[in-house]
Amino acid sequence: MITVIFTKEGDAWKGVECSGHAGYADAGEDIYCSAVSALVTNTCNSLEVLTGDAHLVETDDGYLKILFSQTPSEKGKLLIDSLLLGLSSISKTCNEEFLQIIVRETE
Repeated sequence: MITVIFTKEGDAWKGVECSGHAGYADAGEDIYCSAVSALVTNTCNSLEVLTGDAHLVETDDGYLKILFSQTPSEKGKLLIDSLLLGLSSISKTCNEEFLQIIVRETE
């Protein structure tokens, strides 16, 4: 199962952590892993190219984490909102069997 944790403080996104593999099909043929990877990777690239938001990215096999160093801009917020929307749509099609999304509030 892929788990994606969105962390926010109030209305401000703090980060996104994506880990695991869907296990729907063999590696290279798993539509859920491919879809999640495409959305998350595009969000990372878009944050880099389209915003001036300070953020760190950590990656490993089946793992990606985005941490904002400061409150993201409106563009950055929109990109993370869009990622959440896209992943939520995927999660609904697979009945959360292969993809779990968690939105966590921090203090």
